[in-house]
Amino acid sequence: MKVGGEAVKQTVKEKKAEEIYRILALPLRKLLKACQLDFSRLQEIRLRIGAPLLVVYDGKEHFIDSRGMLSRDGSRSVTVSREQLRETMEYISNYSMYAFEEELKQGYITVQGGHRVGVAGKMIWEKQGAKNMKHISFLNIRLAHEVIGCSDRVLPYVMQAGRLCHTLIISPPRCGKTTLLRDLIRQLSNGGKGFAGMTVGVVDERSELGACYLGIPQNDLGCRTDILDGCPKVQGMMMLVRSMAPQVIAVDEVGSREDVEAMEYVMNCGIFLLATVHGNSIDDIKNKPVLGRLVRERVFERYILMAPGLVGKIGSVFDERGSILLSCQEGREIRDVEAC
Repeated sequence: MKVGGEAVKQTVKEKKAEEIYRILALPLRKLLKACQLDFSRLQEIRLRIGAPLLVVYDGKEHFIDSRGMLSRDGSRSVTVSREQLRETMEYISNYSMYAFEEELKQGYITVQGGHRVGVAGKMIWEKQGAKNMKHISFLNIRLAHEVIGCSDRVLPYVMQAGRLCHTLIISPPRCGKTTLLRDLIRQLSNGGKGFAGMTVGVVDERSELGACYLGIPQNDLGCRTDILDGCPKVQGMMMLVRSMAPQVIAVDEVGSREDVEAMEYVMNCGIFLLATVHGNSIDDIKNKPVLGRLVRERVFERYILMAPGLVGKIGSVFDERGSILLSCQEGREIRDVEAC
């Protein structure tokens, strides 16, 4: 069975590599192939016209030289040309930039496999907001990494007597909160030991959770999940409540006053809430001008803290009183101990 599991992992890596290779300009594709990177450890590829080719690998920045070798010295790196970036955009858009006008207004395009390409250049504005983008000169290809089972450790702590708790995941940027939320959605939707599967509504404003491509989610969010892709969080939460009868609603990166009001509406409708926010601790969230009120009023029943500086590592789980339920740094479970 272990051999079979390794074979599946290898197939997934090869598929991910092919999805990325096909959207890169041919010279960049050749360089990346020469690097022989493990695509399960590759997070970002940064293309900037006239600047060094840069990748984020194992959480660290590396440049790529003309031999296809990783280097920390930018002076030895290959420089990205205007032609290479133009060719890459043609592959990303399938030679039809017009078809992606709406996505470009948001600053990114989701490609097959759920990978997200951030774009920057000259914005064209009108009274109603962003109209278009031209002279695209900067790309950030962020690879989608689906980690099936990464929420196994915390799942028992967000359930209480078979009932889901309103849960907030707190994490610094790029520490795995979205990956954890995605797997929690999948498990709650499918059901598991001691609890039945639930209907989950997902508001995927930046197409990072389901990573829908042509309307089809590229990530596994479970068999009872409905997704509003590219929809603003506030409007999306209201739409799901009114139209899809969810038992759970999940949203990523909340914080505005409007977000908080919509979340309260969801919870007052008897719907369980899963959400994420940027921060380093519960105190960070308490000090936020709007979201802090929900913490002080003990609206959230569980807090999951991602370990700072450790991508994808869970730090602790707290209840609404601030008591530690799980401390993963120490590798042991602690109950009924007041948090600092």
